[in-house]
Amino acid sequence: MTGQLQDVSSAKTLFARPWVFIRGVPAMKFLPPEGPPEIAFAGRSNVGKSSLINAVVGQKGLARTSNTPGRTQELNYFVPDGYSGAEGNLPPMALVDMPGYGFAKAPKSQVDQWTRLVFDYLRGRATLKRVYVLIDARHGIKANDEDVLKLLDVAAVSYQIVLTKIDKIKAAGVPRLMERTSAQIAKRPAAYPEIIATSSEKSSGIDELRHAIVEATRG
Repeated sequence: MTGQLQDVSSAKTLFARPWVFIRGVPAMKFLPPEGPPEIAFAGRSNVGKSSLINAVVGQKGLARTSNTPGRTQELNYFVPDGYSGAEGNLPPMALVDMPGYGFAKAPKSQVDQWTRLVFDYLRGRATLKRVYVLIDARHGIKANDEDVLKLLDVAAVSYQIVLTKIDKIKAAGVPRLMERTSAQIAKRPAAYPEIIATSSEKSSGIDELRHAIVEATRG
């Protein structure tokens, strides 16, 4: 119990301070040096990824939101403000906003380029501690989500499912959706078993997600 209380306190302290954007990575050669643990967010375009990141850090404008699917074309890095990286002044963690997948409005060449970037990052980043895969509560796990989960399993990258936009479905349906989602990932080797249900608009589940992020960096 004491450890859990410490995690909650750490999460409140960490996410109470300002966060800043430090780098957009269009190719692997532009990745920052490996150092602090990294937590990545993946999901279909328009799943509410940017809104969720903004809710986690408590800043409305940090991650850019857009009605245009596929706007996030790079790996976007965010860290708590005040860390320069000089003389060992490394942040306690970095949040990575990954390009959305499953959109159809971008040219195929761009889609292929972004897909390769994401796959290479997942396979080759030793400091990546966990990927949070966002699933729209209105639609559940779809075929392109399954493809990403399979990739994560093959790459042996720990991931956890986060349901978004639970305020858009009836409250009585949330437990059933969580149960169904749990059953869908039960046999996946890299999947973390607990599902987190969130609403960026209503701030539901955000504290639980913050706690999980802090816990994941310690793994």
